[in-house]
Parts: sequence; structure tokens; C-alpha cells
Amino acid sequence: MIELVSAPDCIGCDKCVDVCPTDVFDRTPSGVPVIARQSDCQTCFMCEAYCPTDALYVHPQSTPLETADVIEDDHIGRYREKIGWGKGRVPGSLTAVGPEVPRPVTT
Repeated sequence: MIELVSAPDCIGCDKCVDVCPTDVFDRTPSGVPVIARQSDCQTCFMCEAYCPTDALYVHPQSTPLETADVIEDDHIGRYREKIGWGKGRVPGSLTAVGPEVPRPVTT
């Protein structure tokens, strides 16, 4: 279940918003998405995988954690690293790079 959006690490690219199949996130004027519908999360890890700055953490259990304090720093970005998409980017980067977000084909 989605547990964390790290505002200091987020670059506001909205890749997490775009790839989420259950519309868990809401866009905000600040550019940092918020977890608006946590209970809708299917724990598919798409948001964490596509986040180019490792600003998200999805816990493998499908129930919310009691507190975000239990998330160890080395867990953030681990899924992205394990699937071979790298671990984060250089701090201060303002451009999202990485796999393109799949788009439906229109005819």
C-alpha cells in the first residue's frame, strides 16, 4: 500500500499520478502529489517503479502502516532498484527521465 510521498525528493513530474491504475493520487498546486485515496491502492508498485527520484514508498502489505516513522530510509527506492531501473537520481535534478509512461493507443 502506498505509504509515503517524500516532498523534498519529489520533482513534480506527476508520473505517479499518470501510472496509478486506481487514481490514488491528487495533483496539487505545489506540484507534489498527495495520497488522496490510500485505501484504493492495489500495491502494484507502478508509482514507485516510475518515480525517477525515489520519492515514493509502497509497503508490500495491503494495510496502512501505523506511522511513517517505521519506514527505513534504505527501503525507499528499493523496488525500483530491484527491477533494474536504478536507484534514484542526482539530488537537484528537475527533469524526469526513465521509462516512458505507457499511453493508450488512440485510433
